Amino acid sequence: MKNILVLFCTLLSFAPLAQAKLNVVATMTDFAAIAQEIGGDKVSVTSLAKGTEDPHFADARPSFASLLHKADLLLEGGAELEIGWLTPVLNNARNAKILPGGANNLRMSSGVQLLEVPAGPIDRSMGDVHPLGNPHYYLDPANGAIMAEHITEAFCRLDATNAEFYRENFRRFKERLEKKMTEWKERLAPFRGTKVLTYHKSYEYFTERFGLEVTGQLQPKPGIEPSPTHINALIPLAKEQGVKLIVIEPYRPRQKADFVAKAIGAKLLVLPDRVGGNAESTDFFNRFDYLVDQIAKALK
Repeated sequence: MKNILVLFCTLLSFAPLAQAKLNVVATMTDFAAIAQEIGGDKVSVTSLAKGTEDPHFADARPSFASLLHKADLLLEGGAELEIGWLTPVLNNARNAKILPGGANNLRMSSGVQLLEVPAGPIDRSMGDVHPLGNPHYYLDPANGAIMAEHITEAFCRLDATNAEFYRENFRRFKERLEKKMTEWKERLAPFRGTKVLTYHKSYEYFTERFGLEVTGQLQPKPGIEPSPTHINALIPLAKEQGVKLIVIEPYRPRQKADFVAKAIGAKLLVLPDRVGGNAESTDFFNRFDYLVDQIAKALK
């Protein structure tokens, strides 16, 4: 019996230890979706904000601090995307390595060319204007390659054993994205120059990428809800400009958007601005498939 026990212990000493998955926390579902594409079964990925929430004002639940306390890596938007809720949650998490400037805090906006960077001083009278530029860069699918590369580098640094696995997944992601970009551009090419109204300045990166023209917003200023005065002024202007489409996010009120759409004879689309924004948008690629398909059908 003693010899059997010694043999069993010896075999255990040579058995490979199960490697814990990288614990990745993302502020947004889009960042989480890309991280899952790169990390596969080597990572555990959690998104704090839901795809159906306003990213600027997500419901900061008590569980967030616990999730962040255990995180090996934090993926945050940067460019003040989550400025309204992330800082107090991070302060309560007691995890120095994922604080801004920490070794394992990854700002997804790094390397992205931001639109609408203010040329001069800004103040609160201008609404929710971001001094670093428009933070909704994740709605340009081409920026997915930049974000994926940053994530790959971080995963390789934190888990060198699986570095080749992450690099191969990034190669596949980038190859698939290049093919999809060609497909999406071809699908929307007939509608280049189409005039569009949006609710908030969320879709500027998408419309810039695919040649649609945003002529204004239902919000008079970023973050300021539309007033009757603004709507009454917007309707004749939108008619004059020939606006054909109004796009709003799933969490926006529809009443005024419906009113404007009917008044100017435009199509109204409720489109997910992030992964998880509706039942059809479950990953990085099918969310953009859905956006392109819905816009093409509405304008056909």
